[in-house]
Amino acid sequence: MSNIFLFFEPLAGQRYVWVSERRTKVDWAHAMRYLADVYPEAEVIVVVMDNLNTHTPASFYEAFEPAEARRLRDRFEFHYTPKHGSWLNIAEIELSAMARTCLERRIPDSATLLQEARAWADERNRKAICVDWRFTTADARIKLKHLYPKIHG
Repeated sequence: MSNIFLFFEPLAGQRYVWVSERRTKVDWAHAMRYLADVYPEAEVIVVVMDNLNTHTPASFYEAFEPAEARRLRDRFEFHYTPKHGSWLNIAEIELSAMARTCLERRIPDSATLLQEARAWADERNRKAICVDWRFTTADARIKLKHLYPKIHG
């Protein structure tokens, strides 16, 4: 078993892949450092992601020395999808595409998985394949009504 972290910049049609043996806080922190290195010029990288217990800035402090942990923490602005709302995460759409077109067979080891996943990402990046996201704010206010505060005036 292996874990795939997939980062997707939907407006640019660019995706980046990080493979790890597990899905721990330390693995996530290393994947996020990889993402920070992809955008060295960015002051802040806005990340929308699932609300998992491994996806917290505290994970940086478990993986790195304090100075590096703080540097990484300051590079990111995190936004979490609602609990049970991972389908809102556009990266999930890309993971589904990856599963259908790249991972539908047995892959012998992590190195091969990384090579295959990055080749898949490179091909989609070259074609600048974007996600046709159709979930609007108006749709969210209906479908996720229970998550919005009730304002009585």
